[in-house]
Amino acid sequence: MADIEPLKPSNTGWLIADVVPDTFAFGWARTEVAPGLLALLADPQWEPLVVFPGEFAQAERVVTTMSDCAPGGPANAKRPLLVLLDATWPEARKMFRKSPYLNHLPVLSLAPEQVSRYVLRHSRRGDHFCTAEVAALCLELTGDAHAALTLDAYLDVFTHHYLQAKHQLPPQWEGEAHQRLRALARGAEALAVTPTNKVRRYRPS
Repeated sequence: MADIEPLKPSNTGWLIADVVPDTFAFGWARTEVAPGLLALLADPQWEPLVVFPGEFAQAERVVTTMSDCAPGGPANAKRPLLVLLDATWPEARKMFRKSPYLNHLPVLSLAPEQVSRYVLRHSRRGDHFCTAEVAALCLELTGDAHAALTLDAYLDVFTHHYLQAKHQLPPQWEGEAHQRLRALARGAEALAVTPTNKVRRYRPS
């Protein structure tokens, strides 16, 4: 993530870590790279992909699906490691251009049909999504629809709390966003128990 991004109250990247257990976060700098990031990219259990619009990458690097890495795929398939550039749009473009250690990786280009619902920052384009929205779209591509819906609902709850606090108003705990998130949480608890009473938990990347 960009250097000051974690300090911004409107940042949504931390929401991903609350929903997806296997989330890793590294600060970005133009002149140095976190050793932990390089080690993670080189780990043979992962299949790293940079999530970024394909129009900014060479055509041969661009992919649009992750079918080979979806849950239930081949047993020997690597787990997808989705590299999201958590920053403002201008900062993310700079990170993409000035990170040569990512240049050999495929670029996952998303083509969502909906426009962004994120209202805490302003963009001139409706196809500029916040980090949590991008992560939810990626989770849907991997086949983890429940995690995608949960992250979407969590973003709506976060947005509601942010705007209510901004206007010095209490949150509406029984509002639609809270109810949807609670329902998804109950669904996750039900799915976590198999018929053999063992806890089963898929940990998407």
